[in-house]
Amino acid sequence: MFTCTKVYRDVPFAHRQHRHSGNCAFIHGHNWGIGLEFGCKQLDERGFVVDFGGLAYIKTWIDQNLDHACLFAADDPEREALLKNHHKLFKPLIVPSASTEGIAQFLFDTLDPMVRKESQGRAWLISVHLYEDSKNSARYQPDV
Repeated sequence: MFTCTKVYRDVPFAHRQHRHSGNCAFIHGHNWGIGLEFGCKQLDERGFVVDFGGLAYIKTWIDQNLDHACLFAADDPEREALLKNHHKLFKPLIVPSASTEGIAQFLFDTLDPMVRKESQGRAWLISVHLYEDSKNSARYQPDV
């Protein structure tokens, strides 16, 4: 198998860890990095796993959904109250889990089908490595 990695850096968005007992329970933001590891069994006609120049569909999704967004867990008990006047305050994105680990899995589950479709099934995501600023990160790779 061949692999390659594309990293999108300095993607500003906020989240809230409603189950955390400390400061992470408050809405707070980071400049995230999103590392996408791609894989394939056969390289394309140019010798690539994926053409990094052809990943505009991923960049567009990131810009439309994550850039300056605020992520909330689907089961956040304050979600409805927070979303009441959101159009004046922030761009919301509801995810199954707003932890770094949960966001990494959400990104995998969202982006992998897009990669498979764009490559006509030739390439796929192996993992998502999500960097919370420069100090912390989480990686999601599904069991094979």
